[in-house]
Amino acid sequence: MADRPSILNIIVPDFSAPMTGLKPFQLADYRGQTVVLYFYPKDNTPGCTTESLQFRDLHAKFSEANCSVFGISRDSLRSHEGFKGKLELPFELIADTDEKVCTLFDVMVMKSMYGKSVRGVERSTFVIDGAGKLVKEWRGVKVPGHVNDVLDFVESIK
Repeated sequence: MADRPSILNIIVPDFSAPMTGLKPFQLADYRGQTVVLYFYPKDNTPGCTTESLQFRDLHAKFSEANCSVFGISRDSLRSHEGFKGKLELPFELIADTDEKVCTLFDVMVMKSMYGKSVRGVERSTFVIDGAGKLVKEWRGVKVPGHVNDVLDFVESIK
């Protein structure tokens, strides 16, 4: 959205949320490394599957750049566990069923689906540096080429 103010260069407030794996996500646990948060509309849909597979396929390069990647949607933890397993994702997925993280990053928008207005997650990606500062944001993401752009940016700041 053109009228949305940029949130770049702010320190992202610490937050926690349910996450696949053994413990909840806590942003403070990742101080000292770069964090990529990619917000996507829904598990097991074509665009979200493609984007997640591309992050999976480049995961080793993100790790080499001291960067942790996390996917976030409003799906349940159970849905995320199935999606993660099916795609063999090497990173965790954050379940934001209460939309607290979506609200923090202002990714909830009105969309048109089959001619009706619906409220949903705008596909967006955010890069947080090791000091906790938001250093890059992509909104209204188109999947082709996006993950490579994110990796190029992350490698440029390491």
